[in-house]
Amino acid sequence: MADAYRTLGVRQDGGVLHLTLNRPEVRNAMSLAMVDELLTALNSAETDGVTRVIVLRGAGGHFCAGADLKDMAAARAKASDDSDPVAHTNTRFGWLCAEFARTPLAVVAVVEGTVMGGGFGLACAADVTLAHASASFRLPETSLGLVPAQIAPYLVERLGFAEAKRLAVTGGKLDARTALTLRLVHAVADDEAALSGALANVLNDILACAPGAVAATKRLIAKARLAAPESLIDEAAAAFSLAAQGSEGIEGTTAFLQKRKPSWAP
Repeated sequence: MADAYRTLGVRQDGGVLHLTLNRPEVRNAMSLAMVDELLTALNSAETDGVTRVIVLRGAGGHFCAGADLKDMAAARAKASDDSDPVAHTNTRFGWLCAEFARTPLAVVAVVEGTVMGGGFGLACAADVTLAHASASFRLPETSLGLVPAQIAPYLVERLGFAEAKRLAVTGGKLDARTALTLRLVHAVADDEAALSGALANVLNDILACAPGAVAATKRLIAKARLAAPESLIDEAAAAFSLAAQGSEGIEGTTAFLQKRKPSWAP
């Protein structure tokens, strides 16, 4: 499978799929080809019956420098009265963020070095984000005369309205420690060994949870952020009942009573 990708490094480790953005010569700037390959890899992972967690990283000491401006320039040159390739390019990236945010699989981003623009947004769309101390976050769009269009919902979701607005209008810059205080990232490691250890701990925690329950919980939480609590009471009860009476719920509660690990745990 890895041979099919030109812009990604792909490695399967049991239930964990490692996807590495692999354009280090441009700090892993996200081309349309990379967007398409990430979507292909996600779709494959969701249907392979094996993958439970996706880990996103960048090659060469950087996570992602945002959109590839050469792609945008090429799209701008093709614009005409009856087509808008710039909007098409931006829409495609929007779907990338949306698909990674709504996937039933757990998504962990491990960031270091440059984390800009679209890379910043992708880090916000992940369920868990771990940072190396070298990580430098920036929203440069407004300083370039652009708009952080597709990543805006994920900035607001992760940072809150006021902080997202402040960073967007100032072309915001954050180091890893400041990102931690804002809960943009969930842990900061000072070196590669500590970062690997933090990732291993997160993966162990996720894999100790039932995959179906993780997927159902992600769906419910996604609705909960936009809905009044009382509007979800019946749906939440139905989701709980389905889980409790299903194979995972029976196995999980039985394992707890028998003081053993459930079948899905590593």
